[in-house]
Amino acid sequence: MGLFRRSRPLHERLAEEGELDIGRTPRREDPDTFALESRAVFGGLTPIGEAGLHGVPRPRNWDTVIRAEAELPGEEVHFVALPDGTLLVDEAVPDGALAPLADAVEQTVRPPYRAEGVRRGQSVWAVAATRIQVREIAGHEGDDELELVDGDEVIVGRRLEGDLWEVEVSRL
Repeated sequence: MGLFRRSRPLHERLAEEGELDIGRTPRREDPDTFALESRAVFGGLTPIGEAGLHGVPRPRNWDTVIRAEAELPGEEVHFVALPDGTLLVDEAVPDGALAPLADAVEQTVRPPYRAEGVRRGQSVWAVAATRIQVREIAGHEGDDELELVDGDEVIVGRRLEGDLWEVEVSRL
């Protein structure tokens, strides 16, 4: 044995000197047993694989979340803002009623974007928006969704209005 080599790891020796039972190393062959044993050993409620204090962050769903005041019917509203400022709305709302929500979103996100609003009070709304790509693609009458290969791109789209599509473009 070398001069500085230890017979057992330091943490095991210290635990023994302090009369602590640190348990055995969990077996990794059985994932369910490993998760249960690791909870008992480490005293946490988080099963192995979930992000904890340090780990993989959750993907971001929205580019902005804001609060705005507007007089709108219903409890939810969904809309898309086009590059020219036109708003396409899924629900029936009076003309111009979405302007306060769109103005609040556009303080941080420029069109085009997809947004959802949820009523939080009599006239208070929480609005979340995410940027989107919009393309004009002709020749797909009757389809609401499309998948195209265009050169070295794959285009997956959802019809917004007429020949205007919300698209996700991936390189081949």
